[in-house]
Amino acid sequence: MNIQEYADRDMLAIDVANALAGELEAALLHDDTVALAVPGGTTPGPVFDVLCAADLDWARIRVLPTDERCVPADSDRSNERLIRERLLTNRASVAQYVPLYVPGAAPEDALPEIESLIAPVLPLSVLVLGMGGDMHTASLFPGMQGLAEALDSNAPTLAVARTDVQPEPRITLTAPVLDGALSKHLIIFGAEKREALEKAMSLPPEEAPIAAVLGGMTVHWAE
Repeated sequence: MNIQEYADRDMLAIDVANALAGELEAALLHDDTVALAVPGGTTPGPVFDVLCAADLDWARIRVLPTDERCVPADSDRSNERLIRERLLTNRASVAQYVPLYVPGAAPEDALPEIESLIAPVLPLSVLVLGMGGDMHTASLFPGMQGLAEALDSNAPTLAVARTDVQPEPRITLTAPVLDGALSKHLIIFGAEKREALEKAMSLPPEEAPIAAVLGGMTVHWAE
């Protein structure tokens, strides 16, 4: 694991966006299409604002969320909405979005259909993750039902996450899919997240799910 520290969050956003663009450009030299998996939330927004202007062959890039709340795409809580508004704009507007949520179906019933959309873009070329103070990543939460199965090396592509602290179920990429990305980046801000990451390094993934994907990870941190 490589930890890179930045003087401020603006510098982090610029440097991370440039790094992601370089990795995507390199991947496009070898593959007809490449996959970029990104988180929702507020943390990656500034990175998206820079990355969307990168001079890449975006029509050959498939963008998907690392996880998604089972809410309409126009909901304030939708990761798809954030990704479309902040990343799939400017030059990146021609990239193809691969959803993790199908409206009108129970999450468990929708998994086969969603997996069929994702299978052609695996393995992920470039992965961006965030991490909560509880050391969850994507929607792999400590203590959630089915966590052990989602962390297993033979886990299916997707899992449904249901927790007492979340108002709706979520659909998430599982640990082997995330960990199998050819390039992995984690973005965290503040002392609390830095302390949580250091704690996670000495805990099993069942207690700190982020630990399942830290091998070979580049961590980008700013106060």
